[in-house]
Amino acid sequence: MRHRRFVIPAVTTLSLLALTACSGGSPQSTEITDSSADFGFNAEGLPIVDETLTLTFGGSKSPLAPDYSEMELVQRWEKDTNIAIDWENLPDQVYQEKKNLMLASGDLPDVLFNSGLTDAEVVDNGTNGTLLPLEDLIDEHAPTLSALLDERPDIRAAVTASDGHIYTLPSVEELGILPYPNFLFINTAWLEKLGLEMPRTVEEYHRALTAFATEDPNGNGKADEIPLSFRPDSFAANPWDLVTALGGQPENNDHRIVRDGKVEFTANTDEYRAGVAGLGEWYADGLIDPESFSQDDVAYLAKGKAKTPVLGSFYWWELEEMVGTDRLGDYAIVGVLEGVDGEQRASVTNNQEISRGAMAITRANEYPAATMRWADRLYDPVMSAEAAWGPVGVTLEEDPGSGLLVQIPAPEGTSEGERRQQVAPMGPRVTTAEDFETVVAPEPRAAERQELVREFYEPFAANEKYPPVLLSNDELDQVAFAETDIKTLVKEKFASWVVDGAVDAEWDGYVSQLQSLGVDEVTATYQQAYDRFMETDQ
Repeated sequence: MRHRRFVIPAVTTLSLLALTACSGGSPQSTEITDSSADFGFNAEGLPIVDETLTLTFGGSKSPLAPDYSEMELVQRWEKDTNIAIDWENLPDQVYQEKKNLMLASGDLPDVLFNSGLTDAEVVDNGTNGTLLPLEDLIDEHAPTLSALLDERPDIRAAVTASDGHIYTLPSVEELGILPYPNFLFINTAWLEKLGLEMPRTVEEYHRALTAFATEDPNGNGKADEIPLSFRPDSFAANPWDLVTALGGQPENNDHRIVRDGKVEFTANTDEYRAGVAGLGEWYADGLIDPESFSQDDVAYLAKGKAKTPVLGSFYWWELEEMVGTDRLGDYAIVGVLEGVDGEQRASVTNNQEISRGAMAITRANEYPAATMRWADRLYDPVMSAEAAWGPVGVTLEEDPGSGLLVQIPAPEGTSEGERRQQVAPMGPRVTTAEDFETVVAPEPRAAERQELVREFYEPFAANEKYPPVLLSNDELDQVAFAETDIKTLVKEKFASWVVDGAVDAEWDGYVSQLQSLGVDEVTATYQQAYDRFMETDQ
C-alpha cells in the first residue's frame, strides 16, 4: 500500500554524487556536492531543513494561475518544509519560447517544475548532464515515491530512459477517460421532431443525418442545418470511430495502435481506405460540415450555441461546453455505432494517464537530497489530490459519508476548470484508480465522463493504446523527422479525400509515398521500444 512507513538513516555528512552521462558517445562526468547538511538537513520528518533553504524553480504554469508563491497550498509547503521557492514559472506559451535558450545557455534554475520537456529534450538533457539522474535520490530520499514505483512497474518503466536512468518525476491521474475523448452526440430534439429513433448502427446514423440535411428540423425554412461537424487531429472532436464503423480500422491521431502485442500503422490499410471513402460519400451528400477541416476550437464550439439551433451531431467530450446549459436536454450521447460489418468498435487513443516531466532537478542544484525529500511529500495521496485540485478547505472537503475528499462547488461565475488553474500548482503527483476510490472522488465533470466511457466505449475497445514509452536517442532520431512527414501526409490526404472523394484514384501512390517516407521503419522502431517497455513493466 502507498501508506507504508519507511525509516531513513540520518545523513550526517555531505554526500558526493558522481553523475556519469553520455552525449554523442562521449562519456562526461559531473560531480555535484550535496550541501543539504549545511542547512540542517533532516532525513525524516518536518521541517526538511532546520535553516531556511531557498531554491529556484522554473517551468510552465497555466495562463490563469497566479504566481505560485501566492497560492495557499504553496505557502503551506514552505511553512512545513522550511524550503522557500523562488518561483520563475511562466505561462505555457511564453515558457516554450524561452525554454530552449535556457537549456542551451546553462543559466538553469535548481528545479524544472511542470518542466514542459519533450521526450527528446528529456533524453538529450539527461545524457548531457543538464538533468540529474534521480533513481538513487529516489531510493535514498523519497520513500513514498520509491514504494509506488516498486508497486507499479508500469509507472517506473514510463519514466525510465533506455540508459536506465530516471531524469524526470511522474504525474499520474488514472480516471480511465483519456483513451476515449471523442464522444459522439446527436440532437435528440430533432430526432423526435422527425420521428426517428436514436441510431444504433452506422446506417441508421446516416439516415438521421440525411433527414437533418433535408427536412428542416430547426423549422426556420432555411437549409442552414449542419448534420455533422468534427475537427480531425484535435483532442476530443475526431471522427475516428466513424472511420472504424465504415471500414473496420481502429484509428487515432497517432495512426498507431497495438493489438495482441503488435504495433500497427493504421492509415495504409484497406479498412482505413474504406472508412475514408465512406466519409467522402457523406460529404458529397452534404452531411458533413465543410468547415470541419479548417475551424479552430472557438469556431467549432460556437456552432452548438448559435442563436438558431443548427447543429445536428458532433464529437466532443463535454456536452455543456459545446451546446451550453439551455440545450443540454436537446442532445444525447450516441456512443459506438454498429459498423457496416455488424461489429461495434471503439478506437482507443494513445493519450496517457502516466506522464513524464512533472519535475526535474538540474545540475545547478546544490541540494538534491533536500529537493527530493520536498518532492516526495507531493506523492502522499492527499497531498497529490491538493496539488491537482487545490487545498482541503478551499476546493476540497471530506464527505462525511464516504470519507472521500470531494469538490467544494466553485463560486458562481467561475468554472471548475478555471478555479483549478488558480489554486492547484500541479507538478509531481499521483492519483491512482485506487486513490479515486479511497482518497479523493473524481470531480463531477470527470465522474460523468467515467460513466459514459464505461457504458458506451470501454466495452467495445478495438485496440490497446501504445504505452508511455520513453524512446532512446537513437530511436527518437529514427522516428522524429519521418513521423512528422508521415503525419502531415496522412492529415492532408484525409481532408482532401473526404472533400473530393479521390481516395481510390490516389491510393496506390499514397501508399508508395508512405513507404518512401519510412513508415515501416518507424513502426518497427516503435515495436522495438514497445517490447523493451513491456519487459521493464514486469
